[in-house]
Amino acid sequence: MRDFFAPEKSAFRTFSDLRPSGIDKAWAGGYNRSMNPDSDALGQERAFIMQDIESLFSFIEASPAAPGAVAEAVRRLTDAGFAPLAETAPWRVTPGGKYYLTRNLTSLIAFRVPEGAPSGAMIVAAHSDSPSYAVGTASPERRDARYTRLSVEKYGGMLAATWMDRPLSVSGVLTVCADNTLKQIPVTIDRDLIVIPSLAIHMDRQANDGATYRTSTEMQPLYGDGAAPDLLPLLAEAAGVDPADIVSTETWLYLREKPRRVGASGEYILSPRLDDLMCAWGGLTGLMEAPATTAIQMFALFDNEEVGSASYQGAGSDLLRGTFERLTAALGMDEDARRALLARSFLVSADNAHAVHPNHPEKADPLYAPRMNGGVVIKHNANRRYVTDAFSEGVFREICRRAGVPTQDYRNHPDIPGGSTLGCISNGQLSLHAVDIGMAQLAMHAACETAGAQDATYLRQAVAAFYGTALCFGDGNDPDTVTLA
Repeated sequence: MRDFFAPEKSAFRTFSDLRPSGIDKAWAGGYNRSMNPDSDALGQERAFIMQDIESLFSFIEASPAAPGAVAEAVRRLTDAGFAPLAETAPWRVTPGGKYYLTRNLTSLIAFRVPEGAPSGAMIVAAHSDSPSYAVGTASPERRDARYTRLSVEKYGGMLAATWMDRPLSVSGVLTVCADNTLKQIPVTIDRDLIVIPSLAIHMDRQANDGATYRTSTEMQPLYGDGAAPDLLPLLAEAAGVDPADIVSTETWLYLREKPRRVGASGEYILSPRLDDLMCAWGGLTGLMEAPATTAIQMFALFDNEEVGSASYQGAGSDLLRGTFERLTAALGMDEDARRALLARSFLVSADNAHAVHPNHPEKADPLYAPRMNGGVVIKHNANRRYVTDAFSEGVFREICRRAGVPTQDYRNHPDIPGGSTLGCISNGQLSLHAVDIGMAQLAMHAACETAGAQDATYLRQAVAAFYGTALCFGDGNDPDTVTLA
């Protein structure tokens, strides 16, 4: 069987070799199975897709938890010439400059400043966290004569059964005190460490007829035998610090399985944390690849979306608003100019969407049933659980159309309430035109999720095209008219 996505080694060398600044006009239409498989065009297009998949996979592997996602984003931004800013110090920004800042190791904002007076701001927002189990802090071990388990609590709404019988480990943040100075340090134990064992069918004959998984009992991970060492020294060793210097910890379980391609032609990807690291990768990559325009180009990566965003580093905080205000002040704008700039700005809230399920098509609205590898999904909800409206949908759809990126639409089944995104929450902090998008996936909030391999490229192209577009709004007589430049 022909592998549509297998790379041709002669077709490419490095990621940068394949990535001209901005969207690649030659291949904006994405992967087309009807093309001649022997053509040079297909070979190069296949190479683009494979490079995107490899870049996405490496981002996910480097991001076992939110601190890892932010650290990997910082590494890539630094390589791309972005300079750090600190919230605790005055800001000095220059026209044409590229900058980033982090908050609490788990959230990040990066932006590029135009050479002249900004025409507006083009913002993409995603989130760094995924549903998991948070490890207890003061006393994480539960011991008896036979076993040592870790004490955990649910973080977000996950499919609990999918976490069983899989290799797991621990990742998060340590607070360390040395020489009277407190410092936060990301930490990951990079080995197969723990497992949540399921109960054998012989002892639970009704297991396949539906089950309830209580976190306090069924979901406590097996860490070792009764003589297993404390977890803290292992965290200290992984972070390269003295256990005595650790003041506090905040860690989560993460799945050790690597992202991979599945499907008869490798057309799908199976990976932990696709929600929302796929969109985080797309927002970050699109920002770094887009050409400079007359607009401020900004990428926001928030923490705690899975538990409501109401935190110091969440979309409900002042992080985005404060960054926007400080940036415009550093550019010499007064309050009136800042508000006018905000009214000429646009937000893309990027969080994956539900694909129609192969075994449960009845769960989808038959008129709004996105498929994997079908392009960017625009999300709608009459009760505004998604921020999309007619105007924002039209703007984003036209940007995708001009870039050759297909779009799809999603609404929850009328009788099945769905989730929400950070779009409405962040728009309450910084009000501007906004649209909710994502890429179609299956098994959302499972330990491993499935998405389309081709959709990684569609996402990169769409985000790069969005950043590469300057919106020219009408004057005071017609403010809701916009021209795409």
